[in-house]
Amino acid sequence: MQKNGSGMRLIKPYREGNIVSAFGTDLMLGAGVFVPSLLLRYYKKLGVSDTGMMLLIQLFRIRTEEGRFYISPSELAEWMAADEEVVARELQALLDKEILAVTEYYDGKQVIEGFDFQPLFEKLSEVWACAKVAEIQEIQELLQEGQRPALKTPECGATDEVFSELYQAFEKEFGRPLSPIEAEQVLKWRREISPALVLEALRRAVLLGKHNFKYIGTILLEWQKNNLRTLTEVEEYDRNFEASRKRKRKAPRLNNREEIERREKKKELIRRLYS
Repeated sequence: MQKNGSGMRLIKPYREGNIVSAFGTDLMLGAGVFVPSLLLRYYKKLGVSDTGMMLLIQLFRIRTEEGRFYISPSELAEWMAADEEVVARELQALLDKEILAVTEYYDGKQVIEGFDFQPLFEKLSEVWACAKVAEIQEIQELLQEGQRPALKTPECGATDEVFSELYQAFEKEFGRPLSPIEAEQVLKWRREISPALVLEALRRAVLLGKHNFKYIGTILLEWQKNNLRTLTEVEEYDRNFEASRKRKRKAPRLNNREEIERREKKKELIRRLYS
């Protein structure tokens, strides 16, 4: 049994055999490192270099896997393609930019120093919030009184009249203007799904009295899972589904008397065949 910073860990002696299978076992059962996708998306906006990002990932791994709060540049360099001098410079840059901090921790026995990731995620949350506010402001500009959205997007041409039509359809069925978040959801559907399917999902939700985006999203997700991309495919899917339901319905069971008579007739037929 081996002890590390995160507690006790059982060590199994390897038996003779296929080393590839042993590798697969360690790969699947070994600890993983969680790296937020938002951090990968925005680390350059934080002023973090590619080497600095890899340095952060190594620090995450060492904290998670080994339970160590502090590691020297020379030790970090052993795990990276950069030499000790570059690692030390990148580490100092993270500290100077207040992406990382060095904080005192108490491990139950003594006070130790270690890297603190809280400043990183505080700054990341600020970048994320600014990006989200910019998106919402863009939608709000489209929804100014007296205007209808005519979104300019590279993939949709100079102006997106389709989005404008979808927005108006939702606004009409809901009986009110859409919020910026709702308009953003319609825009997302417009970019990813056939507009005809979005309108059909809206129609079905309204017929059932479900005036909410969650229900509409559930319908669209079901069609996506079944790779349905046109109204024709949806209608064919509905017909096949209904036909399958009818086939699965069991025929009415015979009552006990009819069942007994049927069995007796079957027995009598068998006796005649072999008499």
